[in-house]
Amino acid sequence: MATTRSFWKGHLRLALVTIPIRLVSATASEEKVALHQVDRKTKQRIRYQKVAGEGGRVVPQSDIVQGYELDNGNYVLFEPEELDKLKLDTRHTVELTEFVEACSIDPLYFANPYYVLPDGDVAEEGYRIIRDALRATKKYGVGQLTIRGRENLVAMKPCGNGLMLETLRYASEIRDADQIFEDIGTSKLRPELIDMAKQLIDERTQKFDPAEFKNHYAEALRALVKDKVAGGLSTEVAGGAEETKGGKVIDFMEALRRSTSKTSAKPSGGRTKTAASRQKREPVKRAAPKAQKRKSRGRG
Repeated sequence: MATTRSFWKGHLRLALVTIPIRLVSATASEEKVALHQVDRKTKQRIRYQKVAGEGGRVVPQSDIVQGYELDNGNYVLFEPEELDKLKLDTRHTVELTEFVEACSIDPLYFANPYYVLPDGDVAEEGYRIIRDALRATKKYGVGQLTIRGRENLVAMKPCGNGLMLETLRYASEIRDADQIFEDIGTSKLRPELIDMAKQLIDERTQKFDPAEFKNHYAEALRALVKDKVAGGLSTEVAGGAEETKGGKVIDFMEALRRSTSKTSAKPSGGRTKTAASRQKREPVKRAAPKAQKRKSRGRG
């Protein structure tokens, strides 16, 4: 088993069964390029001070407390020990208190994912039994977990050869969709528009592979950092997005018709360019006889 840093260690409890487990973050941050604000003249990083009032008086840490703002602009202040009393004792136990259908939890509720691993060889058998039982019944185990003094709603499900635990948002944290969309029209749409949209969806339906989608901004930023470190002079990002013209009224039916007629074109994560766009971007040049034998470099 690969060595991974544990985010949390404790026990998984199901009725009278208790299994030692540990949680490992399911997401990685290595791909992110962190940028900081720096003084152009001194090359020193910008630091922030905690100030109060319009005069900008610097406040020492010993004078800073938490406060709840009232409607009149005043604050109710809380001392650190008052808030500490509200924190829950860390029990280091994930207790699955109920089970629900896998499709019954709206994706909107899912927050942070963690891989669940058995903590020790003795725990593996019970771990695998719970994993296989959840997989066979197509259920999620739901419970609560206390982390840093706060109680988190969690769901546990099979994931590959193991288990995954995901923290869930509470119902009070979700905004009512009906209120957000209440101004959307309800008039009947033309059936032919919906049929063409369905045809377009069917033509482009395929198995989701996240590896086919690239974060072009992050890649360009890393390349720019590399150039800067190496002392490169060029800071242009090649292959920029094509200019989008605005202010044009779009005939939605005509756009759908053109889209559904291109059945032979296979999507490639938004990177494919048409021959017309390539020709527009690369003007035809009068080449010497030897250069005419070279292959076209129009593909991006």
